[in-house]
Amino acid sequence: MTDMVHGATPEIRGEAILPAWWRTVDRWSLAAILALFMIGLLLGLAASPPLAVRNGLDPFHYVTRQAVFGAMGLGCMLVISMMSPTRLRRLAVLAFGITFVAILLLPVLGTDFGKGAVRWYSLKVISVQPSEFLKPTFAVFTAWLMAASYDDKGPPGKMISFGVAVFLVLLLAAQPDFGQAGLIIATWALMYFVAGAPIALLGSIGAGVLGFGWLAYENSEHVARRIDGFLSSEVDPRTQIGYATNAIHEGGFLGVGIGNGTVKWTLPDAHTDFIIAVAAEEFGLILCVIIMALYMTVVVRSLLRLVHERDPFIRFAGTGLAVLLGMQSLINIGVAVRLLPAKGMTLPLISYGGSSLIAAGIGLGMLLAMTRTRPQNDFDELLARRRALPA
Repeated sequence: MTDMVHGATPEIRGEAILPAWWRTVDRWSLAAILALFMIGLLLGLAASPPLAVRNGLDPFHYVTRQAVFGAMGLGCMLVISMMSPTRLRRLAVLAFGITFVAILLLPVLGTDFGKGAVRWYSLKVISVQPSEFLKPTFAVFTAWLMAASYDDKGPPGKMISFGVAVFLVLLLAAQPDFGQAGLIIATWALMYFVAGAPIALLGSIGAGVLGFGWLAYENSEHVARRIDGFLSSEVDPRTQIGYATNAIHEGGFLGVGIGNGTVKWTLPDAHTDFIIAVAAEEFGLILCVIIMALYMTVVVRSLLRLVHERDPFIRFAGTGLAVLLGMQSLINIGVAVRLLPAKGMTLPLISYGGSSLIAAGIGLGMLLAMTRTRPQNDFDELLARRRALPA
């Protein structure tokens, strides 16, 4: 893979790593990411004290942990964003192999913490959810395989990546974790679309996904209950969706005020899966719009930069990472406003959770690394520079 790709920023020989990073990184995306993290701390202060009190802990126990995990995630993001695509690819492929094995061993060594889905490893002090780390590394691993298929003597990377994606979907569905399984297959499909997949093939994959969903509905009481609740014309006010819907309605445009919300006292996952309900109730629609705008800033700016990318690996990996961020955010918010069936999925950088925060930092670090401006050997660009030189 060549590293001479998108951007008109000239390379300065001998330049230190930090100045080179600051000159080439997308600062608007970086600012949006930091803003999302700060909003996450603000909402953690609003949502987590009731849970800490119920568990007999210090009121700011979860906020403190969120700050620590968030700082670790941001540290990972900054370090990874300074890496070259080649080094990043090698480390991501290695990390994918490790998380893949961790997913395989979950039925034997994992725990469900009483939630009915074996998704975590309990390490006494902390718990780890390997599927969170699987997503960003899967995007880079898939991009590597798809890019390799463009070589004359390269492997059938697209078919191999499809087989890996299907196997992962089956593993995640067995936990069961249909939300993460859906993210994996949707990310692969969009990356394959960017790689030039025929529409008919994507349509066939979509039909297969619908068929798999029907089988899950018919054979899983857990899935059937959630879909039936979503399709019901009436919302049970005693369910999580009922509490979240009422909180969003009560918040209105400006919210009921900081600390005056009630949903955090009734929702067990108010600081994780339904954090947007707390934001809507206490801060109103205006904060929710700001949050969505910040996610859109990162996703849209990343895709706009990747449009001009000529290295297929960087283009595919960056697209997959941007799509992951956008879809996970959309799913979390869509569930809270009852546009999608309930799923156990966090809001990146905002929801509480060590695995979620650190994995989000890793994924965003990869995305920032892929979208950095780099010099390229473009004939039209060289001519434009030459015309700009004084006679």
